[in-house]
Amino acid sequence: MTPSSKLFRFLKKCSFWLSLTTVGVLIFDLGFPHSAETRDVLDSFYPVVLFLGVISILVRYLLSKQKFRVKVRIFDALLFSLFIILGLVQIDLLLEGSDFLQFFNKMGWVFLTIFLYFIREFSALTFDFKREYLNPAQVFIGSFLLIIFMGTFLLMLPKATHEGISALDALFTSTSAVCVTGLIVVDTGSYFTGFGQTIILILIQLGGLGIMTFASYFSYFFRGRASYENQLMLKDMTNSDKIGEVFSVLKKIILVTFLIEFIGAVFIYLSISKEVIESVSERIFFAVFHTVSGFCNAGFSTLENSLYEPEFQFNYPLQLIVAVLFILGGIGFPILFNLYKYFGYFAKHQFLKLRHPKDSVYKPWVLSLNSRIVLTTTVILLISGSVLFYFFEYNNTLAEHNGFGKIVTAFFGGATPRTAGFNSVDTSALNLSTVMIVFLLMWIGASPGSTGGGIKTSTFAVATLNFLSLARGKDRIEVYRREITDISVRRAFAIIALSLVVIGMAIFLIASFDSEKDLLSIAFECFSAYSTVGLSLGITADLTAASKIVIILTMFIGRVSMLTILIAVLRNVKHLNYRYPHEEILMN
Repeated sequence: MTPSSKLFRFLKKCSFWLSLTTVGVLIFDLGFPHSAETRDVLDSFYPVVLFLGVISILVRYLLSKQKFRVKVRIFDALLFSLFIILGLVQIDLLLEGSDFLQFFNKMGWVFLTIFLYFIREFSALTFDFKREYLNPAQVFIGSFLLIIFMGTFLLMLPKATHEGISALDALFTSTSAVCVTGLIVVDTGSYFTGFGQTIILILIQLGGLGIMTFASYFSYFFRGRASYENQLMLKDMTNSDKIGEVFSVLKKIILVTFLIEFIGAVFIYLSISKEVIESVSERIFFAVFHTVSGFCNAGFSTLENSLYEPEFQFNYPLQLIVAVLFILGGIGFPILFNLYKYFGYFAKHQFLKLRHPKDSVYKPWVLSLNSRIVLTTTVILLISGSVLFYFFEYNNTLAEHNGFGKIVTAFFGGATPRTAGFNSVDTSALNLSTVMIVFLLMWIGASPGSTGGGIKTSTFAVATLNFLSLARGKDRIEVYRREITDISVRRAFAIIALSLVVIGMAIFLIASFDSEKDLLSIAFECFSAYSTVGLSLGITADLTAASKIVIILTMFIGRVSMLTILIAVLRNVKHLNYRYPHEEILMN
């Protein structure tokens, strides 16, 4: 190894530890109150760190024998530009006569630059996971545990809450945010400060997409390569068809997420009047928080009663925007990408028909069987849930709304149980018949590969199709001129059985720990926790410590799935090259 290569690696390691230390100082700065002397030291510390970081990156450009990728150079140019601007801000004479520099004279820009610097150094590190030691399921579960415990620590910082929070309540809130559930033991808007709410927002975003999605993509972005082992693992985690498509899928997931959330935030901001939220910055934060919470199907809200607050329960455009967000998030990225591909082929097909009306045009099988089943099931559940909610609640929780309002609120009420968790009516006032419908919708949940939970729409559809096939005397499941594989059927019934076991055990334990609570409310809480919904009949905050731990475990199992946990623990069997004789078992 040449001296320049050794120096390059040394600077790379030093720069990473410098960035990590700076993030720690940043957490200390934001999380704790400080004296004037400490404040001065911190304000002087950040420019020095950024200067050293930029020098380190520039020296590595000179020492590197390989050219940095164009994307990395663009990112570094942005980082350098921010550093130069922040340096000019320190010059008082320039600051006084420039509105442009005044705009950047805020600590938020310093924090953003530090965050970008850390992302750049962290992503440049090399992480190789050996499949013989860690399978994808173990890495997936470990990543969720990591951000849950980090979130718990951050929420316990003095400046994250107004009056402090217990370790158990912080763990509950962090788990609920990372597992995109939405169950709360303290009111998000009034209990947590702006810093605490921002932590919850970040936990929701990381939990909705998965920390491995961000870490893997940014690692590839800066390094331009990944080991074969890492690609195999990411292929399993992203449901990619080919190894070569892994990072393309990761990029699409991140871009689509941020695009939808940006558009959603703009529409939510426009739907809020100045009379309801006067401050522009507060309206922006409200819009960003609820669009992220909506698309990630988290159900968290800065409002005490979610969208049932008097100022918002009749804001039908807001309800429709949030509903569109959590429906898109609940459909799943594989379905969204497949739909995009399908509409591209459809548009091309229609164009060719117009140009050559007499010629026959080949119609490829673009919309996959999985997409057809998921979309059909989703539409049926949305329509049936909305109609039943409208019918059962017409003279109850919908009575205060007008004709159009009844339709919108019924649609929202029929869609939100499918892991979204927002409520625009008083959940505790629902009729028993409606609660039973909500139970079923919560249990089914969203679609595979999405930000939602539940047993998933495809699981429910496969089980239903299997019932119909058995009733017709068929020995296989056929739909849309395709046959569903046996392994899909086995997975579907394993997921259903395991979900009922976990929910049943949770209900049993909470009924034992909180015997004074009625069974309906306990069951509702457990179904909501397992399906990462977040709806409640109002008993969450009053649960004992033991019951809260049960709910925490149920939310976590519901997010990662019990089947994934079993695979992480038990999957060590190689491909079986033998078959035993077949025998049938009597069932009825």
